[in-house]
Amino acid sequence: MGFLQRFMAGRNGPDNISISLFIAAAVLYMINGFLRHWVLSIICLAMFAYCFFRVLSKNIVKRRSEDAKFMQVFYPVRDYFKQKVIQIKSSKTHKFFKCPSCKNILRVPRGKGRIHITCPKCGQRFDGKT
Repeated sequence: MGFLQRFMAGRNGPDNISISLFIAAAVLYMINGFLRHWVLSIICLAMFAYCFFRVLSKNIVKRRSEDAKFMQVFYPVRDYFKQKVIQIKSSKTHKFFKCPSCKNILRVPRGKGRIHITCPKCGQRFDGKT
């Protein structure tokens, strides 16, 4: 264990980009197991190589700035899909409305008829039917 700790000292280690690359390469490798195409094999190998390059890199400042830029793009996409999953799971008990002024998503219980909805973010009032 001491050898591995000494070897990784001063190196970047796994970050969000390298983990995402590893998962994407593993999924692509599984798909290539069915398709058996040499181009996909080369792409998988390049993705794995770049993933390990990032993990073993000693230029920590550059890797962290790249990771921060990646997360600025990745977080909104992840949050969008999380919101959609929540909406699908609670669609039987709640109805979702979008505020006309600030575009905030509001959740109200179903079965209340026609109601006045007030956005907690901007205070805009509008009507909706649940």
